[in-house]
Amino acid sequence: MTKKKKIIVLTTMIALLVITGILNVVLNSGAVQTTTTNTEYSSASFFSTYRVDRTNTRNEAIEYYKDLIANTELTTETKKEYETKINELIAAMSTELNMETMIKSKGFSEALVSYSDTYINVIVKSAELKENEVAQIVEIVQSQSDNRDIDFIKIIPVE
Repeated sequence: MTKKKKIIVLTTMIALLVITGILNVVLNSGAVQTTTTNTEYSSASFFSTYRVDRTNTRNEAIEYYKDLIANTELTTETKKEYETKINELIAAMSTELNMETMIKSKGFSEALVSYSDTYINVIVKSAELKENEVAQIVEIVQSQSDNRDIDFIKIIPVE
């Protein structure tokens, strides 16, 4: 490729990048105004956005570990460690889904669970939680997490 063609391609790519940035700012500023004026929409958006982000993050992590496992330079022991990490991620995803489903079965329209070895965060769609609702959620979480200590469970109501 000649120097002139390289300059044209580079200039075109920079122009496209600038246009993309401008469109991003313009389109996102309209989205922010829409979500701040409608509480119901923003709450639904929060739950769906969180789920998508969580799924994407986990899928990226799994793909990353799979790529590492495919590396022929790694020892068998290291590959097994990465396989274990993949299995732990999949188990956490399954546990979160089970908890969310069980919490929804108690009458909550939305529930999100973030589960790890050290903490469990539960976000439910509710203006406020009554004592019996908190007790139900704690019971579900503990039953699905081998009786995790209540100090490591955080329940957050979101309108």
